[in-house]
Amino acid sequence: MNAIRLGLRENFPQFSLLVVVNAFVGAMIGMERSILPAIAEQDFQLTAHTAVLSFIVVFGVTKALTNYLAGRFSDRFGRKHVLVVGWLIAVPIPFLLMWAPSWGWVLFANVLLGVSQGLTWSTTVIMKIDLVGAKNRGLAMGLNEFSGYFAVAGSALATGWIAARYGLRPEPFYMGVGFVTIGLGLSALVVRDTKHHVAHESRLHAELPPESQPTQREVFSRTSLRDRNLSSISQAGLVNNLNDGMAWGLFPLFFAAAQMTIGQIGTLAAIYPATWGVAQLLTGAWSDRVGRKWLIAAGMWVQAVGIGVVILSGRFSGFATGATLLGIGTAMVYPTLLAAIGDVAHPLWRASSVGVYRLWRDLGYAVGAVLTGVTADVLGLSGAMWVVAALTFGSGLIVAVRMRETLRKETTMADKPRIPSIEQAELRERLSRGEPIVIIDVRTAAEFADGHIVGAVNIPVDQMQARIHEVPVDGTVVVTVCNRGGDRSTNAAALLRNAGIESASALCGGALGWLEATGKSQ
Repeated sequence: MNAIRLGLRENFPQFSLLVVVNAFVGAMIGMERSILPAIAEQDFQLTAHTAVLSFIVVFGVTKALTNYLAGRFSDRFGRKHVLVVGWLIAVPIPFLLMWAPSWGWVLFANVLLGVSQGLTWSTTVIMKIDLVGAKNRGLAMGLNEFSGYFAVAGSALATGWIAARYGLRPEPFYMGVGFVTIGLGLSALVVRDTKHHVAHESRLHAELPPESQPTQREVFSRTSLRDRNLSSISQAGLVNNLNDGMAWGLFPLFFAAAQMTIGQIGTLAAIYPATWGVAQLLTGAWSDRVGRKWLIAAGMWVQAVGIGVVILSGRFSGFATGATLLGIGTAMVYPTLLAAIGDVAHPLWRASSVGVYRLWRDLGYAVGAVLTGVTADVLGLSGAMWVVAALTFGSGLIVAVRMRETLRKETTMADKPRIPSIEQAELRERLSRGEPIVIIDVRTAAEFADGHIVGAVNIPVDQMQARIHEVPVDGTVVVTVCNRGGDRSTNAAALLRNAGIESASALCGGALGWLEATGKSQ
């Protein structure tokens, strides 16, 4: 077997193959974007907005739960197996949509679609993160989401065009048979698993000792609530897909009420994901340069503005402008959120954390469909859309206030002298004066247990990014410690300073030097 290397260039053939596979994943969902609300009203005579949007609720819940399981299954059984199973589940979907005799069968098709999308899209995301490593993570996620959502747009445009000429069913869904056939064939026969890349990055990242590896419950808790970065990312993902669910379900109805034709509705339904998809080629790589936090916050605000423009417009040009802004804002957010998860989570539990994030993110479809369906029945279409715009703007504020920057700046040899250090004599003197000083021992738990400075807190360097919220930012002096004052303490201090903790410095001589001089440990 060839030596395992991380990087986009080093793994370009497999990475490109996964981009193609994800395009077919996106095309499967694009089949529904422009015509399923019309099918609900014309073929099945559904009138209440809540009933019309029920297919999005079903899809969102099943996809969200499957996302969570996909992350766990990927860690346990391997990425490729999960990918292939996801495509097998997709096989009956186009046939069900062609010939469904009742709305209940359409809902069942969307259960299968949610499960399939959760397994296939999640694993292509995880596998790309595995292949590229940390350096081009944002670019990788931009390419992944570009392929998927550009295919969503192309499929939505194609089904709208076919429906305008041949009818709502069955002709628009013939393409789905081809999507499933090609996607399943490539995944089963050509795609290779990335488990060796995970093992390789784990060694580079520093192996977690068994007692330091979080349980599934701990990963869920960190990603959902406890970790300020991961939880901020999760709520932004939920609200992003909440407004996407609104765009999926209400935009076609809103455009139809403005006397748009089925062809125009198909075009408008394609503008939003097409802009989203293409722009991600730029925004993903951009986040690797400028950071994640403010791109996410600004993207949520741009989305809110785009929704407002759609509401206030009454013509095709205004609707197209609003859809374009919504696509740009989503492109700023979508790959950046995934890249930020990769920044924070350790490789050994990253897939599980991505699964938890995607659970919350895609529950946004269900929350958005229920919320907009109920509010549309009470307040009308415009009222429901204003509620979603306000929630989207508020989500951006949460990111701005609560989240810290997650992008790690590479530390070169030229950078290291700029990380201040503190001599042991100076530290002893300042401690004796009662100055507020936090000592962080960045060695492994086993090394810490063998002997450490009294009062030190153990945060291994490979866990620092995920546990950075435990470090005070109120002006307290922070000192990082390793064995002899080497790279681990310097790198940890640099990471803390990049996160805004300007008082961080490294202890000269490390913990072993301190213990040799004082003999004090516990």
